[in-house]
Amino acid sequence: MSQTQRSRGHVDERTARKVAEEAREAEWRLPSFGKQLFLGDFRLDLVHPHPRPDTEARRKGEDFLAALTEFCATKIDPAAIERESRIPDDVVAGLRDLGALGMKIPEKHGGLGLSQLYYGRALMIVGSVNPALAALLSAHQSIGVPQPVKLFGTREQKDEWLPRCARQVSAFLLTEPDVGSDPARLRATAAPDGDDYVLNGVKLWTTNGVIADLVVVMARVPKSEGHRGGISAFIVDMAAPGITVENRNAFMGLRGIENGVTRFHDVRVPKANLIGSEGAGLKIALTTLNTGRLSLPAICAASGKWAAKIAREWSRERVQWGRPVGEHEAVSRKIAFIAATAYAMEAMLDLSGQLADDERNDIRIEAALAKLWTSEMACRAADELIQLRGGRGYETAESLAARGERGVPAEQLLRDLRINRIFEGSTEIMHLLIAREAVDAHLSVAGDIIDPDASTGQKARAAAKAGGFYARWLPTLVTGAGHRPSSYGEFGPLARHLRYVERASRKLARSIFYAAGRWQGGLEHRQGFLARMVDIGAELYAMSAVCVRAQADSSAEGPFLSDGTGISDGTGPGMSAVRLADAFCRQSRVRVEELFDGLWRNTDATDVKLARAVLAGDFAWVEEGVLDPSIPGPWIAPSDPGPSQKDDVHRTIP
Repeated sequence: MSQTQRSRGHVDERTARKVAEEAREAEWRLPSFGKQLFLGDFRLDLVHPHPRPDTEARRKGEDFLAALTEFCATKIDPAAIERESRIPDDVVAGLRDLGALGMKIPEKHGGLGLSQLYYGRALMIVGSVNPALAALLSAHQSIGVPQPVKLFGTREQKDEWLPRCARQVSAFLLTEPDVGSDPARLRATAAPDGDDYVLNGVKLWTTNGVIADLVVVMARVPKSEGHRGGISAFIVDMAAPGITVENRNAFMGLRGIENGVTRFHDVRVPKANLIGSEGAGLKIALTTLNTGRLSLPAICAASGKWAAKIAREWSRERVQWGRPVGEHEAVSRKIAFIAATAYAMEAMLDLSGQLADDERNDIRIEAALAKLWTSEMACRAADELIQLRGGRGYETAESLAARGERGVPAEQLLRDLRINRIFEGSTEIMHLLIAREAVDAHLSVAGDIIDPDASTGQKARAAAKAGGFYARWLPTLVTGAGHRPSSYGEFGPLARHLRYVERASRKLARSIFYAAGRWQGGLEHRQGFLARMVDIGAELYAMSAVCVRAQADSSAEGPFLSDGTGISDGTGPGMSAVRLADAFCRQSRVRVEELFDGLWRNTDATDVKLARAVLAGDFAWVEEGVLDPSIPGPWIAPSDPGPSQKDDVHRTIP
């Protein structure tokens, strides 16, 4: 252990894992399409027929979307936000006056009470204008003060804080300079003192933190007499003495976001501001993120739809070698990928959102898969858009406009999207999080077999329990509906893809079982296998969402047409949705087969050995012959508690 690790409160792996395990929601009270998918049980009935919003939710949602679209189209200059790296105060005030800060807050508390489906569609509209706007709204409502208070707050807390949240900006503060996805090492403290807690610590990357009026802070309560202690969640008014926003951070993309470093020094927080109980902070955060993560697929889906528009228009206009570039196969493949992926991202977003609204399913896996898959695929689509735009894709919108061409911000799209693979759980962390949920059934029956702390008796009982479980489960993985040519016939030409999903689901479950038997407790360290396993599940969920959506879109009453007249009047996508869904599923199946092959044929083991040698300095000679342009400084800034030595850059939007 290095001196740096010791000084920062090093926590061993087992302790860190225990903290994370205690925070996760262990029970499955409702059925889960995603969970069953990894068990080889393709429960199409959980997502088909496609759920639809009720009449009132639709009316309320469509009315707001109309007003929001008008405001965004006439009152916002996205180029100015990018140029000045700031969202104008009057834009935030205008969104507030529309009710956009209270989209998910119940009407009785001063909000709009929109459904998750229409909240996602609102973020798509705002995000298509400028993703920094969507980041502001989602950081406030998806993970900021409103959601945890709505889910876990007392009646008094809801009455006090939710009306304020409908008018004021909030933020969520968990990350610290040396604490990211490993909350066991959290250093911020909230020490009990009479009727208050005294908060000390430093929080990093607090989106909205520079302009927030209210924040949720995760801090560790020391264990003492009368206090169980543990990581806890507090509502903190940013007007309280002792709070300093020390820096407004700048990034490669999302240049309009108000993201900062926040220091708390002897900040007194009333006991009434504790959300839930002491020690429940991480569970509150993770539960909030179950649906909160769906804000990112909304932003990604918006980017995909815009990319499809630009790809189509540009590829018809640009002529090379006597034909529009879109007619050349090399470019056609890119256009087809962008269009099909855009449809799939929207399908996954809407299905996950409506499942959340129906509250009949546990959607923690579906929401996580949607976040993981859309954030990765949106970046691919943006990269392909830049490639087919050529040099113009790399040029800024203002530069294009300055020389007389349409100012298409393709390069900004890629910069803005890149953070979504890191926000609210990086791709690597999402792989591990989803994998843990996916193998939950195995751990629940056989976990003690591989637990080093389990007694001989516990291991014996676990073995007997596992034997009974696998005796019933394994025979179900041999054959199923995917082998019957008539299965899913109501889906017409898409039925073949659903049969493939069903077969692939069982194959995936068999692969997980084999891996668990082969590596046992070592499976958790086979992160390459786990990542591919999860990516297969994500593709299967995307295919399912696309087929269910296309079947609904091609019917007489598509699920999202505001007038309910369906396709008979020409307002719906009709059979073209089936064609697009078919194209997507063909593309997805190619990716799935590559992932299945990669489960067992890969370079993971040699890569791990090589990486360790690199870390040991064995290949430092590779780095010779270049200069390092980095600005000198420590890799991780010191975050010791104490009074701030910097000016406060916090500001309040009137």
